[in-house]
Amino acid sequence: MTVKTNVATSEDSNDPTLNDTVTTISLTFTEKIEPKTITDAIKLYRIDKNGNAVEEPSIIKIDAADPMVIQINNKAMSPLTQGETYQLTISRDLQSKSGDSLASEFVGYFATNYQLNLAGNMDLNNERTQIHIISDIHLGIDDAYTSTVANRQPLVDYLDQLNASPNVKELVIAGDFLDFWMLPMDYTMPATQSAFYDAVAANNKTVVDAINRIIQSGAIKVTYTPGNHDLLATDADLARIFPGINQARDSMQGLGTYVTGTNSEIVIEHGHRYDFFSAPDPISNRDITQNGTSILPSAYFYARIGTSSIAEGFPKTTNTFPELKVDKTDASQLNIYRYAQVWKALLTNIPINESYADATITTNIDGFTQTYAVNDILPHQNEDGTLGMNLYQDIENTWDERQTINGVKVNIPVSDAITKSADTAFIDSQAQTQIFDTDPTKRIVVFGHTHHARITAMSNAANQKTIYANSGTWSDHATGNPTMNFVVISPPKADSDIEIVNLYQYATDKTVTQWAEGQAITNP
Repeated sequence: MTVKTNVATSEDSNDPTLNDTVTTISLTFTEKIEPKTITDAIKLYRIDKNGNAVEEPSIIKIDAADPMVIQINNKAMSPLTQGETYQLTISRDLQSKSGDSLASEFVGYFATNYQLNLAGNMDLNNERTQIHIISDIHLGIDDAYTSTVANRQPLVDYLDQLNASPNVKELVIAGDFLDFWMLPMDYTMPATQSAFYDAVAANNKTVVDAINRIIQSGAIKVTYTPGNHDLLATDADLARIFPGINQARDSMQGLGTYVTGTNSEIVIEHGHRYDFFSAPDPISNRDITQNGTSILPSAYFYARIGTSSIAEGFPKTTNTFPELKVDKTDASQLNIYRYAQVWKALLTNIPINESYADATITTNIDGFTQTYAVNDILPHQNEDGTLGMNLYQDIENTWDERQTINGVKVNIPVSDAITKSADTAFIDSQAQTQIFDTDPTKRIVVFGHTHHARITAMSNAANQKTIYANSGTWSDHATGNPTMNFVVISPPKADSDIEIVNLYQYATDKTVTQWAEGQAITNP
């Protein structure tokens, strides 16, 4: 005799299968069941915080319409409590009418997911435990160019609902918050960087006010970590605009990692430190800017060019990318060539009216004062046949040092860093390489940066299940991906052993949809 359940289960107690609402557990056997053998043969247990199986008082009966089906409900005939791990056992004492039994005892583990309700979830006992993570909001200085306009009011609505929720403990804003990149090449910058960020705040006053209401209420801890699009925003800038906000910053400007959770098992960062084109660059160009703090990575200039292309309607262009020759036996030269090919692929998709040779990119930021041409960023052929660059000269040889300065734990080979920079899966994989593989105490990692909202199971050096999530974006458009996403982490309740991670999408009508299947870990 064999059995199938309507609830997804796992044989591994450390990896229970996460199910949404579970009210009735149906066991379908291949033979008619003998009612007299049900007693003590089928048990449902809840797993407590110490891993002990505590029997769940249940009603277990044969389905009146089908003698091959057994149904299990709790005594209240209500859905099983959310945020719990359960163990289902069926012993060989259970027999069919013909006297058959299971070949071996059935033991299955499953967990019950939370149904998100920003107005409050009764199974959370009116306690503040949940952590919400948002990223890549991209609030800009000018609505003619910013990538978040239509989604700004829904963001305010979400934040206001969050502020009123009785279950939210933390809100983490994981970078690319106040955007200084998405501007056309000829945009006139404010006189100072602080003036720039004040202007961004003024242009997005409704969002700023909503976040400040949360901070001022004092019930929810609000934390900010830097992203690449706001890597010049200083501690003072954020503190001035959002008094009382917590900031998780590294010693290197433009980077930060926030560690939270009951046992510091959760790591949240933007993810750009692993991106060759977007990580802070404290080495290149300082001889040009003549200051000791310049960190703008080359992707900043890509964003400026791209914004011009959008503003110009992706025009037909006479610009061409130079054909470069390279000595492939020279590793450094080959990496410059790879860098050039990435730029060629990028620029193909963002045509502009302006000539690559003309100085059209205004700066007045991060120590840069000149107006640059696109060709200043691109590799070119020197008279002696070698490849060189005006800006970011020698970037291919300083990547290892740059990683050390930026706190990258596991060195990423420069060839991979260049050629895989646009691969979202490569950035996602750094959660495994840089965090789970190096620190077995970390069980959950959340990045932003890629705008590709997702959630997946990984593992750590101790062979424990871990969870990686990407919080997506709130930009108006995310080609091929959803927008208005957020991640929710629900730590274990007082007498539970399970921590749950979910990914959601917000809608303009203020409703929330689960975007991907949730994941759970035990004993975090």
